[in-house]
Amino acid sequence: MSAQQRPTDVPPGDGWISRVRWNDDGLVAAIAQDAASGRVLMLAWMNREALERTAATRRAVYFSRSRARLWVKGEESGNFQTVREIRLDCDGDAVLLLVEQTGGVACHTGRESCFYSRLDGEQWQIIDPVLVDPGRLYK
Repeated sequence: MSAQQRPTDVPPGDGWISRVRWNDDGLVAAIAQDAASGRVLMLAWMNREALERTAATRRAVYFSRSRARLWVKGEESGNFQTVREIRLDCDGDAVLLLVEQTGGVACHTGRESCFYSRLDGEQWQIIDPVLVDPGRLYK
């Protein structure tokens, strides 16, 4: 595909959602990044309805592949994501959400970020502390 034929080069009038390139399951990768610090918090998936609801409500809504349903980030834990910006990558196959993370915890393990393990030689090292006991987040 040439640069002139990229899926994000949709003519005006076709709607913003038509620029998204969904995978075979009708999903797009969604990266949540802290709007203030720039730290990457998590990766999740969105279907069309999740992305439309996120854009309309400014609350992060994702699609759970394991539960096959939509979920609002924070609906159980109280750690909501208020969406400040929604960006689409150059290929149209990934969405970046710049968010304000309520409670400072994005990961279900009680950490700030889901990316809390660093490859150190041939071992994964946990480098971020648990900030909130997951048992308190998910009763």
